[in-house]
Amino acid sequence: MLFLSHALCYKNNIMTPKPFRHLHASLTRRERQIMDVLFRRGRATAADVMAELPGEPSYSTVRTQLRVLEEKGHVRHEEDGVRFIYMPAVARHAARKSALRHLVATFFDGSVEQAVATLVESSRSKLSREELERLSQLIDKAKKEGR
Repeated sequence: MLFLSHALCYKNNIMTPKPFRHLHASLTRRERQIMDVLFRRGRATAADVMAELPGEPSYSTVRTQLRVLEEKGHVRHEEDGVRFIYMPAVARHAARKSALRHLVATFFDGSVEQAVATLVESSRSKLSREELERLSQLIDKAKKEGR
């Protein structure tokens, strides 16, 4: 399964999505940390991002990494006077799906059943009756659809 994230193309000054490659696999650890900050905050300056990153990255390093993420199609920016305000270019749900596919492929040999079983068995808190019912409904739906 290949997830297509979105790179941005400018045509008539309008940003339009363009197919890109698998989101999660194309990010370094630091890039994932930056994306985590942007998903958590929604919008942030380079200084905001720098303040939330572990270690002590320099401002210029963070700006460079944001530019690289923008070139990869994961981040976009808006100008606010002299400041750049960065935000994810990919919706959080799309990034979540991509990361989960990568996790299942990497740690569970592509087995969704093994991944779900591990999540259910290792859940720190007991699943509520509502959560169990929702999972049951999703499984029933998948059966009906032949998935």
